[in-house]
Amino acid sequence: MTVYIDGLLFLNFFFDFLLLLTTDIILKRNVKLFRIILGAFVGSLSILVLFFNINSFYLFIVKFLLGFLICFICFGFKNVKYFLVNFFSFYIVSIILGGFLYYLNLEFSYKHKGLIFYHKGISINVIFLVIFTPIILYIYIKQIKMFKNKGVNLYKVNIYIGKEILNLNGYLDTGNTLFFKGRPVIITNIDNRFRNKKFLVPYNTVDGVNLLSCIKVRKVEVIGLGEFKNVYMGFKNVSVLGVDVLLNGMMGGYND
Repeated sequence: MTVYIDGLLFLNFFFDFLLLLTTDIILKRNVKLFRIILGAFVGSLSILVLFFNINSFYLFIVKFLLGFLICFICFGFKNVKYFLVNFFSFYIVSIILGGFLYYLNLEFSYKHKGLIFYHKGISINVIFLVIFTPIILYIYIKQIKMFKNKGVNLYKVNIYIGKEILNLNGYLDTGNTLFFKGRPVIITNIDNRFRNKKFLVPYNTVDGVNLLSCIKVRKVEVIGLGEFKNVYMGFKNVSVLGVDVLLNGMMGGYND
């Protein structure tokens, strides 16, 4: 089989460049493009190690040390913590990409019966990998940013209604600025079992004025933000995944 070294160098450079760029975006390092290119170029030279007769253990050590060098060239060294975060983030992105590519290869190139896999005679085209790899990393970046943004505003919430206490997962929704009679309104998707205490609160949407079924709660305890008394709780579907209640955005600076 003919092996083209220039092709291998290009592929290695291409993948290392995307991995370093993804790490830079996720960690918000804002390094210059030249440093990413230089780090990827040094990383691409690792493919030459495969042409030397060394065992798997030493090959792993060489690649591991080369990873240190790549991260040093690309991100520099400010302190040990900064460097290690860059290094391990780079390898985590590499593992995630490798897992995706392995999965694609398994799906397209192999058949299986139970736990027995056998080759179909089909291989994933290199051009397909070149096109699909940026898409995988782009989706990964979007997911990481989404979880980061949501994670900042996630809180444990205890809602006191009479003698009952609801333990919920809350999200501080900056888009929810609804107040009624000077009190903040929070929105939940829990079962509406407080029918005898309900009243309607008007609120504005792009479609006009709507009405929200609400009850008055004795106290809302937001772990990390404080306690809020005489809050209104409205019943409506909450679209944020894994969240039971949308807190009022003004709760970040409001306390009764």
